Amino acid sequence: MTGSYAIEVKGLRKSFGDTAVLESVDLRVERGTMLALLGPNGAGKTTTVRIIATLLKADGGTALVEGHDVVRDPKAVRRLIGLTGQSTAVDGLLTGEENLVMMGQLFGLGARGARRRAAELLARFDLEKAAKRPAKTYSGGMRRRLDLAVSLINEPPVLFLDEPTTGLDPTSRMAMWETIRRLMADGTTVLLTTQYLEEADQLAHRVAVIDGGRVVADGTAAELKGRIGSERVELTFAPGDLAMAHALFDGERMNENTISVPVNGAEDIRRLLNRAAET
Repeated sequence: MTGSYAIEVKGLRKSFGDTAVLESVDLRVERGTMLALLGPNGAGKTTTVRIIATLLKADGGTALVEGHDVVRDPKAVRRLIGLTGQSTAVDGLLTGEENLVMMGQLFGLGARGARRRAAELLARFDLEKAAKRPAKTYSGGMRRRLDLAVSLINEPPVLFLDEPTTGLDPTSRMAMWETIRRLMADGTTVLLTTQYLEEADQLAHRVAVIDGGRVVADGTAAELKGRIGSERVELTFAPGDLAMAHALFDGERMNENTISVPVNGAEDIRRLLNRAAET
C-alpha cells in the first residue's frame, strides 16, 4: 500500500448462495482516523468487516491492511488488527482478569507479560474493582468495555468495531464513545459499523453509507446531513438531564448538553416544544 491509508478495499464482492451481499464495495481509511460504515441491518456492514478481518473470504476484489493482502498474508493482517463484534466474545465463567490474561498468553505474551498487560487494560477501562469477578456478573456496559479491552491485548494499530454500542443504555453508550475517542487520540485507526448517524457524527472523520451491498454515499457526517437537507431544532438541557432527553426525543447529540432533532414544518416544532415542556 502506498500513501496514508491503513485500510484499502477495492471491488469487494460476496454472495451467499444466490443472494448477493456485497457488490463492488470500495473503501479507504486513512491512518489514525475513523471511517464509519453506516447502514441498516442486512446492508453488508458486518460482512465487509469479516472479510477485512480475515474471517471470511470474498468472492472478488481486494482488501489490504497496512499493505498486507487479507488473502495472501492473513497472519500478518491478524497481528495488526483487533476486532470487537456485535456480541461480546468474553468467557462469562472467567473473571475479567482471567479473560485478559488468557488472551495475552494466546498472543504469545508469556505468563508475566500477559498479567502485566491485563493490569494495564483493567486500569485503562476502569475495570480494576471488578477484575476478580466472573464476567457474567458484569453490566452490559462493563462487558462491552471488557470485550474492547480483549481486542486491544496485542496493541493493534487497526481496530474494527462492529456495532459496539448495540443494546447499551444512553449513559453506557456515551461512556463507550469516550473510550473510543481516547483510542483514536492515541493514533488507532478505526473502522466502525453502526446503524446510527448520531454515532457516526460523534466519532467518525468520514462516513460511508452502505445499502444493498453497495456504498451509496460517502463524506463527512456534515456533508451527508447537508445532502439530506432536512430542518432541525436544537434543544439544550442541563447536563444531568441529557441522557433522559436523548432517549425521549431520539435526536442526535451535538455536544455535552445539546440534542438536534429533525422536524418537518411548524406542527412538528409545536409538538416537540410541548413534549419538552412536559419533561
